[in-house]
Amino acid sequence: MVRSKSEGWLFAVPVALFYGALFVVYGMQIPFLPVWLDWRGLSAGEISIVVAAPLFLRALVTPTVAMVADRSGALRRYLVVFSWLSLAFVLALAMTASFWPILLFAVLLLIANSTNMPLIETIAMQGMRSRGLDYGRMRLWGSLTFVLASFLGGIAITDLGGGAGVWLIAIGCALTVIAAHGLSEPEKAATPAASALLPFWNAAEPRWLLAQREFRLFLLAAGLVQAAHAAFFTFGTLLWQKQGLSATWCGSLWAIGVFAEVLLFSVSRRVAHRIGAVQLIAIGAAASIVRWSVLALEPPLAVLVPLQLLHGATYGASHIGAMHFIHDAVPREKSGSAQALYATVAAGIAMGCATLIAGWLYPRAGAHSYLAMVAISVVSLGAAMRLMKIWNGGAFVAQPAT
Repeated sequence: MVRSKSEGWLFAVPVALFYGALFVVYGMQIPFLPVWLDWRGLSAGEISIVVAAPLFLRALVTPTVAMVADRSGALRRYLVVFSWLSLAFVLALAMTASFWPILLFAVLLLIANSTNMPLIETIAMQGMRSRGLDYGRMRLWGSLTFVLASFLGGIAITDLGGGAGVWLIAIGCALTVIAAHGLSEPEKAATPAASALLPFWNAAEPRWLLAQREFRLFLLAAGLVQAAHAAFFTFGTLLWQKQGLSATWCGSLWAIGVFAEVLLFSVSRRVAHRIGAVQLIAIGAAASIVRWSVLALEPPLAVLVPLQLLHGATYGASHIGAMHFIHDAVPREKSGSAQALYATVAAGIAMGCATLIAGWLYPRAGAHSYLAMVAISVVSLGAAMRLMKIWNGGAFVAQPAT
């Protein structure tokens, strides 16, 4: 169906605004939640548990919510609910002072907030399919606000101290609530009503997707290249502060990395069509090997600034590749489940395992814990190269029974 430009804008602008609000949260949470936890007196092991626990638990919550929302077509409703829950949980977290209450509310906050991501990704992908919109140009607004949030957050932490971290996250959660109410429901894809009440692990969609060898390799390649960011996401800011960098410089380095991601997102459709979805994932894995190898050497600021530009490849290229792979290979009615599986593996199970590894290594090896991320990136690159050989670039065809 041909859509007018005005219809496209009416769809794209609220989606872009929601990305923008959601990534204000991420721009405060990823660099500065560990700083707040450290300010509260938690050990490196406790910090890694707080960060990793929701990543495992979301393996149960996120896929189920995404599948139910996908089938009901009520994606906006779920985004509104989880945005309000995020705001409630971060306010509760701000009132806590000891490990167990912090763990409880941080887990609830991170699960509620991370569940929003595959939901808005599914809406954006539907805009690609039905309106011919450019995913990257919607998604880049999230990266732009991440840049702004991490930069301003660094200034705020420098002026106000680590205790300000949780309140910065709360500001982002409030913006997400407002943006969620501005969304409209996307078109509902037809799905079999008979399976609507099945739990995620017994439902047809994930079982069908996981039966595809190409999809399993995709999860391994895309999931591990994202998981290789675990040491950086959890302890990167703390390591920089130990090197003597101010919180302002730490926030600026985060902003530089995500700015490179923004530039890539702005031309993502052309890049994906020219290079290829799986090839982008492979590029991200290769860049990860370089990035984490150099960070393990604790390079000076003069090296850190250009090194952070590799974030455009390690995160940006691999994520764009993942989104275009799902768009090209997965039927529309299964795209929500594919997004949930990708989020569960990339930002859930794989990231959780890598975070626990980083948490164990950090007090023992410091920056050398990045070498474990190099090993993870090597496996990701191998899986991506294998996927390039066996995927024909088209939609999946169910494998015949043997």
